[in-house]
Amino acid sequence: MKITEKDVAYVANLANLDLTDSESVRMEKDLNAILEYVDQLAELDTSNVAPMAQVSQLGTVPGGITDSLRDDEPRECLSREAAMAGAPQTDGTFFRVPKVIER
Repeated sequence: MKITEKDVAYVANLANLDLTDSESVRMEKDLNAILEYVDQLAELDTSNVAPMAQVSQLGTVPGGITDSLRDDEPRECLSREAAMAGAPQTDGTFFRVPKVIER
């Protein structure tokens, strides 16, 4: 699959980005280079490669470092009143935030 100028313009529009002509050309080139590299990786035979371990292991890992994640257990939620009390702007029920999308 090859990325075209039209594809870059479409994605930039979705991301609400205003790219200059030179940025669009560079983005097209960079995205095509990424896809070419993925195609090269897809050609590799990985049938004899063992799956990798999780990045974060439970318990103690080599070097004596203990996993710092807490157990995933249900806990009481923050009440609406407590959440609203810390909000800079609220109508009492919902948070008020500035509009960020101009379309």
